[in-house]
Amino acid sequence: MAFPERFSNLPDYAFPRLRKLLDAHEPGGEPIAMTIGEPRHPMPDFVGRILSDNLAGFGVYPPNDGTPDLLAAISGWIARRYGVQVAENRLMVLNGTREGLFNAALALCPEQKAGGRPVVLMPNPFYQVYAVAALAVGAEPVYVPATAATGFLPDYGSLPASVLDRVAIAYICSPANPQGSVASADYLADLLALAEKHDFRVFADECYSEIWREAPPPGLLAVAQAQGADPERVAVFHSLSKRSNLPGLRSGFVAAGAESMVRLRQLRAFAGAPLPLPLQKVAEACWQDEAHVSASRALYQDKFRDAARVFAGHQGITLPEGGFFLWLPVEDGEQAALKLWRETGVRVLPGAYLSRDVGGKNPGSEYIRVALVAPREETQRGLIQLRDCLYD
Repeated sequence: MAFPERFSNLPDYAFPRLRKLLDAHEPGGEPIAMTIGEPRHPMPDFVGRILSDNLAGFGVYPPNDGTPDLLAAISGWIARRYGVQVAENRLMVLNGTREGLFNAALALCPEQKAGGRPVVLMPNPFYQVYAVAALAVGAEPVYVPATAATGFLPDYGSLPASVLDRVAIAYICSPANPQGSVASADYLADLLALAEKHDFRVFADECYSEIWREAPPPGLLAVAQAQGADPERVAVFHSLSKRSNLPGLRSGFVAAGAESMVRLRQLRAFAGAPLPLPLQKVAEACWQDEAHVSASRALYQDKFRDAARVFAGHQGITLPEGGFFLWLPVEDGEQAALKLWRETGVRVLPGAYLSRDVGGKNPGSEYIRVALVAPREETQRGLIQLRDCLYD
């Protein structure tokens, strides 16, 4: 029986790959999980009450694109956060942003661009759904280094014009997963100008936007409005997983141009997975409330300060501007992760598992990703053990 070739070169996903690396070995101490970006701060205290009050909603099919009340709550949040008015016909609720980041490519990537195979740009390292989306639509994924030399953001403008002319979609993540770098308003404006020049769309993954150390990250919607960019050139993705500590809610949204949204909604009507009504009611309350977001952000900022103290004086270690990962330099990410597990029980992710080899080099191979999601005392303990094992 034949199988499709388009996914044949995919590596194992990061976490099964990590289990193969570590699980044959005993931990060297009490295990501390610092691998997956699964928030462990308290969820909003109103979640249970809203679910209880709306249990009957599980007995009906939910609106595919989102209830009017939820879409209005999202629109209101965008206006408060970014100062941009986005009409509800330009919004769609998602079953987690991963669904949207994948399906938007299916709905919006053309079969050809500039007479050839379309190109999808993505930073390297990157959130792995970008690559699978590109392959699913038959596009050529182009992995652009996002290293210290480029401020841990991809320099798409450095690509040859022959490549840029075939670009259909460019993914950008800010704050970046895994490095925590934030794209400035100037960076985003330059990216939109490049998209205008070479006629491609920008997909902005902003699911870490509400976790920051010193200042709220700029958003692509605001930059696009200030620049007078065509709304059809932009699709922006947000989630409650990180913002509200609700990764299991599987709730996010996409904002895009009205014509793009017609196509996104049409695809979802055939192939989407709408969010159950009780979960939509919870999401509505989350987008309307900032108190739980501020409280969670303060906890992350405490952990950033702890990390600064733990690694004080260690050359090459910098704190992220946003998100909740540390991107730490090591000689070899796999060897460092294995050593750390075997000697301390601290579990981290090799950076190479989030990257692709390009020209014989993997830009994540000399890094580990460390998630600061556990309670503060546990996180502090893990960071100290990591430092003493790998850096002292």
